[in-house]
Amino acid sequence: MLKTLFTPLTLKSITIPNRLAVSPMVTNYCHPDGTASERYLAYHEAKAQGGFGLIITEDYAITPHARGFVNVAGLWDDRQIESHSELPRRVHRHGAKILAQIYHAGRQTSSAVIGRAPVAPSPVPDPYSQEVPRELTVEEIEQIVEQFGDCAWRARECGFDGVEIHGSHGYLIAEFMSPYANKRTDDYGGPLMNRLRFPLAVIREVRRRCGDDFLIDFRLAADEFVPGGRTIEGTKTIAPILAAAGLDLIHVSCGVYASMARYIPAQNVSQAMLAHLAGEVKSVVDIPVITVGRHNDVFVAEQVLASGRADLVAMGRQSLADPATPVKAREGRLTEIRQCIACNVACLNALMVNDAVACVLNPTLGLEYRQPEGPVEVRKKVTVIGGGPGGAQAAISAAGRGHLVTLYEKSDRLGGQFRLAAMPPSKGELAAFLNWQENQLKRLGVEVHLNTEITGLDFDRPELVILATGAVPLTPGLAGADGPNVVQAIDILAGRALPGRRVVVIGGGQVGAETADYLGLIGREVTLVEMRPEIAAQEVPVAREALLESLERGGVRILTGTVVREITPRGVATAGGPELPADTVALALGVRSENRLKEIFEAAGWPVAVIGDALTPRQVHGAVSEGHEAALSL
Repeated sequence: MLKTLFTPLTLKSITIPNRLAVSPMVTNYCHPDGTASERYLAYHEAKAQGGFGLIITEDYAITPHARGFVNVAGLWDDRQIESHSELPRRVHRHGAKILAQIYHAGRQTSSAVIGRAPVAPSPVPDPYSQEVPRELTVEEIEQIVEQFGDCAWRARECGFDGVEIHGSHGYLIAEFMSPYANKRTDDYGGPLMNRLRFPLAVIREVRRRCGDDFLIDFRLAADEFVPGGRTIEGTKTIAPILAAAGLDLIHVSCGVYASMARYIPAQNVSQAMLAHLAGEVKSVVDIPVITVGRHNDVFVAEQVLASGRADLVAMGRQSLADPATPVKAREGRLTEIRQCIACNVACLNALMVNDAVACVLNPTLGLEYRQPEGPVEVRKKVTVIGGGPGGAQAAISAAGRGHLVTLYEKSDRLGGQFRLAAMPPSKGELAAFLNWQENQLKRLGVEVHLNTEITGLDFDRPELVILATGAVPLTPGLAGADGPNVVQAIDILAGRALPGRRVVVIGGGQVGAETADYLGLIGREVTLVEMRPEIAAQEVPVAREALLESLERGGVRILTGTVVREITPRGVATAGGPELPADTVALALGVRSENRLKEIFEAAGWPVAVIGDALTPRQVHGAVSEGHEAALSL
């Protein structure tokens, strides 16, 4: 069923063993001087070992002032060659091929990162960063062309199979190509061929410096999705021109920072969301095309390839969630593939504050270099209390090391409150992670007891108790909160409460906003009340944007800066405002940790580790990573 996916692709003298690629993603794993760390090397090697045929690295900055982030890779100096030479060696020994993406961030960086004003074709501030860039002189443009060539040559010296020139996402090359950012009136601006002068010079310089046997890929935005930006018809015009300059591949992406939600899509966006645009580009060029954009399912990737819309499929975030996706697919271990849920929490959100990238679902991401190998010498008894994502991960990690694990869950199923998070219409894929956890627990022989509430020392003493009992909803001291028309928002999501036609949701955090979204889309008349200035403030920006759009489509009325005075049989009375009529009032006012068992175990002298919301309420990433670390502490 995956015949096309595992067909080799030969480019010149280089054979890529299959059609699955890792798209470039900044990790912030390198040293501040741009040299490779062991963390960076091990992260990429895990993907090669996991079976990806082609790996495209994160942005290698061509100068220190071309960086968009603090700890990105760099090949602007010969002294960086030694550390980065280790990367192709490690990747090649697993049979994969590797390209170094090279770039200049242009105006999409900041003086805080590079220590000086950003540069660009024109002194037009980027809508995202708002910093006014300095316009490049012709002499500087020509120097940057040479720096691209120097950087590519260093990549060749390191042993990379080629480079990917980053001409997308609003970085410097993309800025020159697009009238969205390029307002010049000299030879580098205005008419199409003038705007292409810089990227064409870069391609030719890279080819001149690196030779004909070195692969050159070009990342190109099919549509920039901003007013005045390039659309697919413009891209189809320039793609053959760029290809003729000496390209071997075109990697079709989209967007700029101002339209980031398009190229790093959230859960509300369909899988393979750019495949049709890749197909449009493929129809006008005679070189292979890579497609990218929410590919987390190998069967979807197969049909994209089989339908002729692309020659390779890039799985970026999927490779974060499960770097062994290709090996598992090839061996038929499909239930063992941990699918990305496009939450963007620990990958994109971390990057935007210049932190190191992580993954909500994969606690080993970025920590591959310090994971223990092989089973433990002494098997220990471990008891996990609580079957949410954190508790299940603790059991999986402990059993994976060879320990004897028992898990107790007081309800009739695993998943905890994360199971309810899958209820909103655009979040159904979250259930795939819980399905993966259940399959792993079975595969590893974890003894699971459902409908079993632990109230004390109800089992034989183990070497470690991992307490993952989560949190419970807060019930405020609000007049009328105990009325018959009042329910908890999570009870609506769980199907335990059937709301009336008119619903007021009190609390505009993530749970409240998503409950309101869910109710609006199933036809209820919904008012969402929040005392703070905005709703879903802690949500990932691209996901929040999608959520707000969905709330608008569902006709949800949003009242921010509004204080609730009391709940009445008729609805909700606000301070200084009108009463909001409601048949049902849903509370989403936060949670408190549930960890009463901790004192019982400690008093008995039992070793106990408290993880996740039982330790302190927060997002699921903390629970999963803490569960894994608790298991490794044995």
